[in-house]
Amino acid sequence: MTEPVAAPAPAVDPASPAAPAPGAVGAGLIELVDIVQRYPQDGGELTVIDGVTLTFDKPGIQVLLGPSGCGKSTLLRMMGGVRHPGVASPTSGTVNIDGEACHGPHEDVVMVFQRYANRPDLTVEENVRFPFRTKLWRSRIGKAEQDERTEAILEAVGLKDKRSLYPAQLSGGQNQRVALARALVLRPRILLMDEPFGALDAQTREEMQALLIEIWKGFPCQVVFITHDVDEALLLGDRVIILSTQPARIADDFVINEPKPRNGIWLQSSLANELRGRVRQMLHQGAA
Repeated sequence: MTEPVAAPAPAVDPASPAAPAPGAVGAGLIELVDIVQRYPQDGGELTVIDGVTLTFDKPGIQVLLGPSGCGKSTLLRMMGGVRHPGVASPTSGTVNIDGEACHGPHEDVVMVFQRYANRPDLTVEENVRFPFRTKLWRSRIGKAEQDERTEAILEAVGLKDKRSLYPAQLSGGQNQRVALARALVLRPRILLMDEPFGALDAQTREEMQALLIEIWKGFPCQVVFITHDVDEALLLGDRVIILSTQPARIADDFVINEPKPRNGIWLQSSLANELRGRVRQMLHQGAA
């Protein structure tokens, strides 16, 4: 793997924004304002999220890190406007996309989940092109541009030679590439990813992490990436936000200015060890 080049700027700066990739423009603005989420429980209420305020306004990979069940996915679904009882609308607080309240799916927001949900009856290419079947995108993007986008993203994810295969003929990593391609073919300004590599084996997961970074360089946008894996957060994140255990609160929020791709050797560096210790300390404090 390529050795990282030493960054001229400080590697971690909680006050500075994540550095955008060259040419990264037009990333969507996401604002979470004093989000509280409660659910009825045993005649009372269970507070899952308690006063989370965040702004994502710079192109890059922003990582939400926290223990399983802390509320990360709930926050992400709020950002995506997923219509589910108690999720699309917080108990209190607001979710804004580009300055407007988000009450449902937004045309500039696309989500990728751990379960890639590829249609088994469609080929790789048909799955990637599937979003163009919807009325919104069919009317906005002509056939020629659909073809151009499909070819570009199949090339980017390394699936041009698999275009005629069906999901059952693919590995787990290849299926996740299809799901990523299907999201990116729309060229969203905001890409929300809910532990997309969590079900993959270690080697495939590393390959997908590297692929995400390379694809982002060609299709820069606002990425919010959920994980509970500390090393994954350090490898991918331009910014890392640590959530405490339930109820979720912001335990830490910092930027990593180290260039990417970062690799296993970098994870053994003094900086990575320092950051890993910082993260684990925050997670421990949040669970106390």
